[in-house]
Amino acid sequence: MKLLSWNVNGYRAILKKGFGEFLLSSGADILGLQEVKACPDQLTEQDRAFAGYRSAWNCAERKGYSGVAAFYKKEPLLVANGFGEARFDGEGRVITLEYPKFYLLNVYFPNGGQGPERLAYKLEFYEAFLGHIEKLRKTNKAVIFCGDVNTAHKEIDLARPKENAGNSGFMPIERAWLDKITSLGWVDTFRSRHPEPEQYTWWDYKTKARERNVGWRIDYFFINGEKAALVKDAFILPAVLGSDHCPIGLDLAL
Repeated sequence: MKLLSWNVNGYRAILKKGFGEFLLSSGADILGLQEVKACPDQLTEQDRAFAGYRSAWNCAERKGYSGVAAFYKKEPLLVANGFGEARFDGEGRVITLEYPKFYLLNVYFPNGGQGPERLAYKLEFYEAFLGHIEKLRKTNKAVIFCGDVNTAHKEIDLARPKENAGNSGFMPIERAWLDKITSLGWVDTFRSRHPEPEQYTWWDYKTKARERNVGWRIDYFFINGEKAALVKDAFILPAVLGSDHCPIGLDLAL
């Protein structure tokens, strides 16, 4: 099974940049999208329907903000929005697909760069989300979460670590959460297989950073360690354009 994840920075914008062609040629069994900034009632049926795929959406209460979606070939046992905490669920950040052998949580984690309040919100979201996935872990299914985590974990995960040590997305207090989840046995699937540097998933538009590959790796697929043997490959697709992020992927043996 091939899983993909992509922060598209606006679904309606990516539609005009060849999204349908990308999806149909990708071979993805499931594609999770983040920062869709759209609700189904703002889209035509044609904009949401692609041959062989169905879609599910979780949009924010605030129009044009946040939001996640999932396109899938095989019907899940269950589709669920949010994770049961009203102060987080109103921003449309989580959609979960349950299958017989695994849960896939597609997540757009908060950005902490808009000041102390949003940084606190981001850290609180991190902790609440960890509690949620630890509960799912007890079901003995594989628990996979993907999406834009909005934090680079280690110095290898961004091109300018020293210059960004005080900026949200690479602050020690944010990185500590990634330390915590990996210490609990959650596996960063890409880094576990690819120790090489200069592997990024986001580049700043304003500075044309992508042309110089001055990027950050802030998009991830994680899996609970006891099911990590299911992972056959993890990869980044930096050649796919259309957003300031590129897609990332996971191949599973199920």
